[in-house]
Amino acid sequence: MTAPILNSILEKSMTRLDRVLQGEPNIRLREYGIVTSVGEGFIRVRGLPHVGTDELVYVDARQRRVPGLVYNLDAGEAGIILLDEERYVEAGDEVHRSSDILSVPVGDQLLGRVVDSIGRPLDGKKLLNTNETLPVERPAPPIMHRSPVETPLQTGIKVIDALFPIGRGQRELIIGDRQIGKTAIAVDTIINQHDKNVICIYCGIGKQKAAVARVITDLQKHGAMDYSIVVTAGSEDPVGLQYIAPYAATSIGEYFMEQGKDVLVVYDDLTWHARAYRELALLLRRPPGREAYPGDIFYIHSRLLERSTRLKPEYGGGSLTALPIVETQSQNISAFIPTNLISITDGQLYLSPELFQKDVMPAIDSGKSVSRVGGAAQRPAYRSVTKKIRLAYAQFEELEAFSRFSSRLDEDTKRTIERGRLIRESLKQPQFEPLNIGEQILLLLAVTSGLMDDIPLARLEEAKRQIRETYREHSDALDQKIDWQEDITEDERTYLLDLVETAFESLKEEQEHAET
Repeated sequence: MTAPILNSILEKSMTRLDRVLQGEPNIRLREYGIVTSVGEGFIRVRGLPHVGTDELVYVDARQRRVPGLVYNLDAGEAGIILLDEERYVEAGDEVHRSSDILSVPVGDQLLGRVVDSIGRPLDGKKLLNTNETLPVERPAPPIMHRSPVETPLQTGIKVIDALFPIGRGQRELIIGDRQIGKTAIAVDTIINQHDKNVICIYCGIGKQKAAVARVITDLQKHGAMDYSIVVTAGSEDPVGLQYIAPYAATSIGEYFMEQGKDVLVVYDDLTWHARAYRELALLLRRPPGREAYPGDIFYIHSRLLERSTRLKPEYGGGSLTALPIVETQSQNISAFIPTNLISITDGQLYLSPELFQKDVMPAIDSGKSVSRVGGAAQRPAYRSVTKKIRLAYAQFEELEAFSRFSSRLDEDTKRTIERGRLIRESLKQPQFEPLNIGEQILLLLAVTSGLMDDIPLARLEEAKRQIRETYREHSDALDQKIDWQEDITEDERTYLLDLVETAFESLKEEQEHAET
């Protein structure tokens, strides 16, 4: 060893000795571990004898400090899910405990923002300046703290509000094959909350960045980002972020719920969340079960969706409504993950590829869709005009399938089929055009009363547009005269029907002129 090196070592030793002699040494006991192996989205660590499950730890990597979530506690080592890219971590890096569980920032400052699963901004704006946090994993509210689901959550979509009403605090599953409008229903529901005092959270799980960017653009275009929060963990992000994304979004929503506010959370979608969890479990050598999913796959979704509820006034009085989305393959709703979620939720909206191919949008199959909260969360005004629609539409769908095999039908069957087609055409609705209560009830009343029976299907869209224009022209008078929250009286029904007849006069005149 050369003299310069010896002198350098001696100088450092003397400096440390001087520091010790000049004052009391600041000794801290710190527990750390050593990374033994690095996998895709996870690491194995030796050491950390007192670390706990779901604890937040940090890897002192060379380029940055990488957060991780303790997941497996095996003999002599711990399996840790990385919440950042594994390329920054190498074997031999130190891992330090935080003695805290994983938390996410919450508060009003998140409104209008796009963040990842641990609250880091993704929209290029300033960092979140909030000191309030909530754990990502929280127990669901006790049964005794919950209130019945009775207040409707208006989606603005006729077929849902009329036939499958959703209440604030409910969990309504949106299920169907890919690319048939599941996300469109959720986005329209968010857009319809612009004057309903509902805070909306869109949680994208495993989706491509372009798909999430389209959703954000649509929300911004229709002014919905002012009351919305986007939490996203894309397909390019670490699988650990995809796994915790829905729990983080729920914690953000629970903050507002406990302040007495109503919240809507969209999970898009839980199929990818299940796949992310399966990937982590298999990499960490947890025993696989059906379709290679871990045995607790039902539990991870049930503990997530059980957090959606309506609280009693003494516990805040807010609500958290969940719209989880799940993807099926070839209409197989009896697959493992879909059946799990159907059993957990309070109903499902099933989107049919056959209806989608017939250009029936939204392609909701009324035979396989259901809302288990039912009329308890539907305004009385709807119930007074939709009783006949449910029965007529159900009869039509049964007869339509059989009518293909018969060329001769009796008059009653023909009338039922024609009326069913009229109802189906009336319930069609373009995206980004949610309707308020008055517009929907005026249209549904026109259908059930028979005023639209003589209008050809080719001119039905024109008739629907005429009804909307008529409502907007008389909206102030109608809102003062009619309480849309209560049952429609006979006098009010007569007044509305006269209004619709007046709106249809020009259409009938044009039709008669065309026939002559």
